[in-house]
Amino acid sequence: MNSRRRALRQYSRRAQPLKTSSKRFNRSSTVPRWPKVPLDPDVAELVQALAETGAPALSEGTVEQARSNYFRTPTPPSDEIAQVTDSFVDGPHGSIPIRIYATTSQPAHLPVVVMFHGGGWVLSSVDGHDHVARRLAVVTDALIVSVDYRLAPEHPFPQPHDDCWAVTQWLSAQAASIGGDPSRIIIFGDSAGANLAAGVALRARDEGLRLCAQVLCYPCLDTEQDAYPSMTENATGYFLTAADMSWFWGHYLANGGHENPYAVPARAGSLNDVAPSLTITAEFDPLRDEGALYAERLAAANTDAEYLAVPGVVHGFIARWHTMSRAVGVHNVIGEYCTRMFQ
Repeated sequence: MNSRRRALRQYSRRAQPLKTSSKRFNRSSTVPRWPKVPLDPDVAELVQALAETGAPALSEGTVEQARSNYFRTPTPPSDEIAQVTDSFVDGPHGSIPIRIYATTSQPAHLPVVVMFHGGGWVLSSVDGHDHVARRLAVVTDALIVSVDYRLAPEHPFPQPHDDCWAVTQWLSAQAASIGGDPSRIIIFGDSAGANLAAGVALRARDEGLRLCAQVLCYPCLDTEQDAYPSMTENATGYFLTAADMSWFWGHYLANGGHENPYAVPARAGSLNDVAPSLTITAEFDPLRDEGALYAERLAAANTDAEYLAVPGVVHGFIARWHTMSRAVGVHNVIGEYCTRMFQ
């Protein structure tokens, strides 16, 4: 089995360390086609229901319409936890709201997961991802710090990245003030939040800030869609579309940054010494292959890289466990991984 196929092997139950050769990554190469399995039945039902609504694609509407529709989407029941606190961190563009979640009423010296929510840098907030943060607190038993970073198009790159970096940097010095352990920090993101996490991990490497790990759930990492077969195979019909991603990137990079690896992590010339990683992809997702190939690059750079390829699901499944039941098992994988990396 060649190194590329090893890196792209599917793991539906447990993340496994990636083992690849140290050959140079070729951005023009393509990944092998995946053997298709059917959509999970509950996922297929959701996809069909969404199609029957006749709602316009994100890329066909305005930002205001997209935000309104996003917050009308049902979310799972939230986990009850002991303590939820809102606060602020100072950043280069002004105050940054954060929300802190703890499973104990008196947190002290807890490991910290810094969470960057998804939504294409345009949608969602700490409120929109509140249920995800609560679930992370339950499965990791860590202090969760959810970052309400500024959104595009009002605040394009570098502002969202700078907000996420400022909170991570603050926690590395001041986590004890909120009951956390500044020596045990993991960054987590889904979709655009995973993009922000990957960018923060690169900046942490560059500026000497130690992270225990980065968890990247179906990350968007590259603007060059034609480099990835999944952008064609899964271009439409599976919740997120390739056109939607172009729309999101256009808003996020309205002021440039296409060659900046903190904005487009696939542009990073080297991934040496980046924090250990768990990358998770969804089979029926336009972003699948860029996540898989980034995981391969991380492994080839001799970092501690793990990859979980989840069959039968679509983009966003992590946050929709009430309609995509396979997500629950993946939550447990994330919890086990974080526990292991905090040790």
